[in-house]
Parts: sequence; C-alpha cells; structure tokens
Amino acid sequence: MEDVLIECSPGVSGDMLLGAFYDLGVPKKVIESPLIDLGLNDLYQLEFKESKSCSIRGIKVKVKNIDSLPIKRTWRSIKELILNSHIEDKLKKLIYEVFESLARAEGKVHGIKSEEVHFHEVGAIDSLVDIIGVCAALNYLNPNKVYCNEPMLGKGFVKTEHGKLSVPTPAVIELIKQKNIKVLSSSDSIEGELSTPTGIALLASLVDYLEPPSKYSINSYGVGIGNLKFPFPNLVRVYKITSFEDSFVNEQMNPKCEDISVQEAWIDDQTPEDISNFVEKLRIEGAYDVSYQAINMKKNRIGFSIQVILPIEKKEFFRRLWFDYTNTIGVRERTQSRWILLRRRGECSTTFGNIKVKQTMKPDGSINMKPENDEVLRLKLKHKISSYEIRKIIKESSKKFKAFEDWK
Repeated sequence: MEDVLIECSPGVSGDMLLGAFYDLGVPKKVIESPLIDLGLNDLYQLEFKESKSCSIRGIKVKVKNIDSLPIKRTWRSIKELILNSHIEDKLKKLIYEVFESLARAEGKVHGIKSEEVHFHEVGAIDSLVDIIGVCAALNYLNPNKVYCNEPMLGKGFVKTEHGKLSVPTPAVIELIKQKNIKVLSSSDSIEGELSTPTGIALLASLVDYLEPPSKYSINSYGVGIGNLKFPFPNLVRVYKITSFEDSFVNEQMNPKCEDISVQEAWIDDQTPEDISNFVEKLRIEGAYDVSYQAINMKKNRIGFSIQVILPIEKKEFFRRLWFDYTNTIGVRERTQSRWILLRRRGECSTTFGNIKVKQTMKPDGSINMKPENDEVLRLKLKHKISSYEIRKIIKESSKKFKAFEDWK
C-alpha cells in the first residue's frame, strides 16, 4: 500500500490541497460525491483550472458561491448535517474531525462554545468544499500513512470577517498549540498568509507524521496552485510514495543493547526535604530513573540509599550534581548494559480527545500502547472516574496515532 506525502511549499491552504489531489488523479466525481450527499451541491460551482505560479504549472481551484438564500450556520448545525448523512463511516469521521478541530480553535479564540461558532468562522461555502473535498480525496487514495513537512505561517495582516487580523491568525495559533504542530520560521521579509486555518486544520487532523520519511521513492505527484502571488512559487505538492520506514525499523535490533551509567550513595546527614529536592533535580537533568529508600546506617542513624540510572555520556555531569546538592563525600559508579525495546512518544485520538501516549515495539513486531500517567491523572480528576476506567476507555476508543519522534 502506498503512502501520501504533502509538501508545503512554503505554506498550505484547503484549496491548494484540493487542487493537488485533483492533479494527482482523484476524480472530480469522488470529490463532489459527499457534497451531494450532504445536500450542498446547489450552493456552489467547482472548477479546476490549469494555472502557473512563477512558471510552475499546477491546478488552481475556484469555488463560486451560488447560494441564493445564505444561512448563518453554526458548528452544531454542520455537525448534525454530517452525522445524519449517508456518507460512509470512515469518510464521515475524517470530515467530522477536521471541522471539530477548526470549530474548537475558533471557539477558544472568540471565547464561545465550539457548537456556537458561526459558519463564516468555521468557513464559508468554499471552505466547506475544500475540507470535504480533501477528506474525500484522501479517503479515495486510502494511503497507509500520511506524511507532511513543517509549514510556514507568513507575516503581516489578512482581512477576515472579524476585520484585519495579524498573521498567523488566532485560529491558526490555537490549532498549532492544540495539535502540537511544528512550524518553520523564515528570515524572508515576504508578507502574506502562507498557511490558512483550513489548511492547518486539515494537516492537524489528517497527517500521521509531521516530517517526511527518511527514505522513500516517488510514484506520482500533483500540484495545487495558490491565489496569492509571491516572488517564489506558491504551491502545494502531494506525492504518492513508497516509504521504507518500516523496513528501516525492522533492520534495527529490537530489543537493542546500550551502555548506561549507575551512580549511588548512602546519605545520613540530610533532611528528607533535601533528599526529595535532590531526587527531583536528578530527574529534571535527564536521569533515566531514580530510586531511593530509607535505610539504617552507622550509630543507628536513619539515612537514605539513592540510586540513579543515567545516560553514560552524562556521568561526569551527574557526578558534580552529587557533590553540589548533597553532603555525600563519595559516590559509587559503574557501567552496565541494558536491553531495551524500541519506543516512541506520540498522541492518539480517543473519546477524551487527543491523549499523549507511549508506544513500544515487541521483538515480534507487535506494538503496545499506554497513556502517559499525567494524562490519566488529569482525566481522572476531570471526569471523576477511576484510573482503571480511564485506561479502559482510552484503550477501547483509541484510533489514529500521531508520532512525535522516530522509534529509538
């Protein structure tokens, strides 16, 4: 199965993505089918035109609004429209997630409930066509994974329904914060909105990895042209690729062996508060793990046995921490080997929203996933249910995983 790679060059918008997918070979019928199912086909005219940006060819999308009786829709009404439609469940879920993330961001920046966000804030008819069309195109291609490079946001000001806003707009900032999206800054003085809220919302909901694979081959590609004119090509490319990430992982030894440093000392002349502060300092500075316990020492004094496991390259730095932050006059140190499974951090979409999780890969290639304990505690306090129930709900409702890092 092929993967999809979205290349923001330099930014991204819904219409540019739609044009790139059409240029890649997604039929117009596929793009418009869910729009017809939603009863929106009489509200717009959709046109795909050959165009150029700085002599680079591609497809430009034009959506003409022909709604004679415009209705001021809210996210609540759009949500009902989507959920009550006869669109296949997988596509319905994609469309729903994009609109929900955009409505939640707009609601946050305007200080209102997401359900009350007005249609012009979620997007006018052109944004409806862009979002639903891109989701339909991706569903049609059915890639194994979706990759994307980091987009640029631009600078300056843009005219909106709320007046003149600085770039990036508040909704884009909120989407980036909520979805933990990495973006690129630029030293160029070019002004303009390089990435729109619709474009960022699509990336936030549809992309699995916000970086290209380390090794891949290109099978075909499409180019979408933007409306703004810059001294450089304003376009988005969408590639069908064959990624070799999985084979790269399989080539790694799992579990793998690495050297670590173990340092320990017994201390009987400091308060429990001092010991607690020191242990926290070790963790903050990057210790793999720290354990400590009360012990009986000479002259029947109660002391503490502290042991820290740390990266071997940081053993000298940690040695100094012992002598700077404790009263010990000596530290035992040894180098050991440990076998560890490949692991990575990321987030997973669940009933509770996006939850930070860890994945580990077993030697047979199977993957285990568990939520971060801080997330479980947060949800436990918020929903007033047990940790067991929280973990059970997360496990049963977990769907799309987005990695923050490579396997390591």
